[in-house]
Amino acid sequence: MTNTNITNFRNNVFDYINQAVEFNDVINVSTKNGNAVILSEEDYNGLMETLYLSSNPQVKADILEGAATPLSECVSESDIEW
Repeated sequence: MTNTNITNFRNNVFDYINQAVEFNDVINVSTKNGNAVILSEEDYNGLMETLYLSSNPQVKADILEGAATPLSECVSESDIEW
């Protein structure tokens, strides 16, 4: 995460936005009235998808169950038809 103040952000807005998009860096911009966070659209969409999936109790339970399953009990990737 990169921290900057609003004046520095304003003077270098292109560089900060590019840093967020190209390198998935999160930019924290401090102002007198509070802070703002700048992140790439890709990161934002990922967060929204995670929130959506986590809000469904069945999906959340399935994910937790899958994470707790030992690899020895999982299907081999070579056995999957994509």
